[in-house]
Amino acid sequence: MLVVLAFIIIFHITSIALLFIATIDNAWWVGNDFYVDIWKTCLNATTRAVCTEIGSSNNSFQAIQTIQATMILATILCCIGLLSFVLQLFRLKQGERFVFTAIIQFLSCLCVMIAASIYSSMHEEFHPKLNLKDGTFGYSFILAWIAFAFTLINSIMYLILRKRK
Repeated sequence: MLVVLAFIIIFHITSIALLFIATIDNAWWVGNDFYVDIWKTCLNATTRAVCTEIGSSNNSFQAIQTIQATMILATILCCIGLLSFVLQLFRLKQGERFVFTAIIQFLSCLCVMIAASIYSSMHEEFHPKLNLKDGTFGYSFILAWIAFAFTLINSIMYLILRKRK
């Protein structure tokens, strides 16, 4: 049982790390001379990148704010889930354990799914002045979907683990 708990803690910490990287790093949509995330757009100049923040002048600013908010919320919920797991591990009786943690992880999973889905459907509309159609989804976007899968698996593991001794 101790090995299972250690595996779950490592899996949970990995989920948190993936969420932090996906939220912060600037690689949601990349091309030869640009890279874009949910916070800014960077165009590669001759010697250095010129970055501009995504401003409220953008027509899709509310969608970008939704993505930003749900990714931050997913990260916060995942951190709270780890804290909840540790507290519930020593405080609750068998059968009651980890239900709250599983719900928090599932909400985190849902937030990541919402953010990545909105971004995948609207990424071309976020930067109408730039021709960003020749890019591809970057590793931060892919990490967001991997974090979605990890948090979903983690929430299911918590529900299964609640009956174990």
